[in-house]
Amino acid sequence: MALLFAKNNSLSAVTALPASVSGGGLNLISSQTASSSTTISFTSGIDSTYDQYIFKFININAGTSDTRLELKGSTNTGSSYGITKTTTAFQVSHGEDDSYTAFAYVTSSDLAQSTSGQRILNQGMGNSADDNLSGEMFLFNPSSTSFVKHFIIRTIQNDKNPGANDSFIAGYFNTTSAIDAIQFAQSSGNFNGTIKLYGVT
Repeated sequence: MALLFAKNNSLSAVTALPASVSGGGLNLISSQTASSSTTISFTSGIDSTYDQYIFKFININAGTSDTRLELKGSTNTGSSYGITKTTTAFQVSHGEDDSYTAFAYVTSSDLAQSTSGQRILNQGMGNSADDNLSGEMFLFNPSSTSFVKHFIIRTIQNDKNPGANDSFIAGYFNTTSAIDAIQFAQSSGNFNGTIKLYGVT
């Protein structure tokens, strides 16, 4: 086996990796921007190409105060949604005026064998210009036909109180069928913002 040596000690001088070295990067599959939308659906691009997918939420803003963005999965390319889910949720909060702090489990956000939409944040959003959220969702091995499909969601928002609300949500779609579509919908009204879908190599 031949040994490879760096010709320059500066990382900035590295322009390419050997073919045998995985880059471990994110590959953008699609991007959708909501403009007073009630739903955004990703009905293609979720398949056996990657073992892990990441959704990025960028400046999601609610059209109606005290509402939440939720998600559902599909096993038939979006013809129907409502796969059974079991999840857990907790949050860390800090008031903008330093009047409150919190670190707590959030029973109103968890699901126990439910087909309801899963909240991607724990606190309701306001609908003013600075009430928005950003974050990400990891979906693991959605094309497996042997195992349930795990996911992890992490978001940060300026909530309606106002203050910083850091939401942690995780769980699984309780199905051994391949999941091939994900829909995001506002619990009431519409929303604005961008959601990007990446595959992880």
